[in-house]
Amino acid sequence: MRQLRQGETAAQVYAAPGNPGIAPLARCLPIDSSDVPSLAASASELQIDLTVVGPEAPLAAGIVDAFQAQRLRIFGPAEAAAQIESSKVFAKQLMARCDIPTAPFEVFTSPADAMSYARALNRPQVVKADGLTAGKGVVVCNDSVEAERAIFDLMVARKFGDAGSRIVIEERLTGSEASILALVGPRGVVPLLPAQDYKRAFDGDQGPNTGGMGAIVPGTVPPAVAAEVVEAIIEPALWAMEREGRPYAGVLYAGVMVTDDGPKALEFNCRFGDPETQAILPLLDSDLTEAMIDLLDGRTPSLRWKDGAAACVVLASRGYPGHAETGRPILGLDDAGGVLVFHAGTAESDGRPFTAGGRVLNVVGTGDTLEDAVDRAYTGVARIHFDGMHYRRDIGRRVSVAEEVTA
Repeated sequence: MRQLRQGETAAQVYAAPGNPGIAPLARCLPIDSSDVPSLAASASELQIDLTVVGPEAPLAAGIVDAFQAQRLRIFGPAEAAAQIESSKVFAKQLMARCDIPTAPFEVFTSPADAMSYARALNRPQVVKADGLTAGKGVVVCNDSVEAERAIFDLMVARKFGDAGSRIVIEERLTGSEASILALVGPRGVVPLLPAQDYKRAFDGDQGPNTGGMGAIVPGTVPPAVAAEVVEAIIEPALWAMEREGRPYAGVLYAGVMVTDDGPKALEFNCRFGDPETQAILPLLDSDLTEAMIDLLDGRTPSLRWKDGAAACVVLASRGYPGHAETGRPILGLDDAGGVLVFHAGTAESDGRPFTAGGRVLNVVGTGDTLEDAVDRAYTGVARIHFDGMHYRRDIGRRVSVAEEVTA
């Protein structure tokens, strides 16, 4: 939202439903992001020139199809193309069809068959729910015992409901994780700066996978490797979907593991990734709104970037990524000068913010060097407090994220 307002193209910005952090930057509309008919009606009534979709759920539900049916301009993939995120099975099978480098995998609909396979594999593996789980449906397993427990949780206990009716089991990759995002239009692919995400809940890449506990830009991926990801992973996926009648527009995010054998795809997301985007966009020196309109209209923009680095630290509630505590007052936001603070799981009562989700705030520092950016981010973190506040203390303080797997 901040980046959309900074450009000259957007005269008025609306957010639905918005939050206390967005309210100073945009007019908030009390419409849930899943209420596609109401969103389309408001966009038409307000004569919105461009709608940008943030969450994955409305994309998977076909918000782009609904808007396009009413000739409303929207930046994001149609429902058929959004399957690249909404179905892990679809994404992995797409990778296999177009020879995108990825970990060997199998798909299962039977818990018994899945457990037999996990035991036979008998080495570190990753168990993934097929459907959307808000970044929590990937379990990184050290052995078959952990894999069987994950299979039970997903397929039998249905921890994430129908999202676990099918699962993917793949071999666990080791290396350094990277996130490569690109803006995509009918005739153009424009990569953003590569980022490095921290998925595990605790320091030292320990604990369960989350939707992301922090990110840094630049990460550890050299420019040549980032270019290889675009050429060998992102572009083949786009070409394959075009051939299969699923043309793609919007943001395509490739989560990759840079292994000794080169980069391999872990997953795709069909929208701006969180918290990578919070670290990438503060370094953008172009009009983001104009760039997205150009892409939708068949032009390929050239983005400009500021020198320097950015680091994002996620402040989460106690219990996240499991059952997160909410309703805790947030203190110190007015004192966190020198950083950008993006609201995620917050709400407001009587003018005072309080926690309303698992990942609550994203604190972003920028600087000439990554060390400067990290120091500023953690200085801002130290000024904010809510009961049960949890965050990683090693974001950007380790040169690589090893054996990480993207949710």
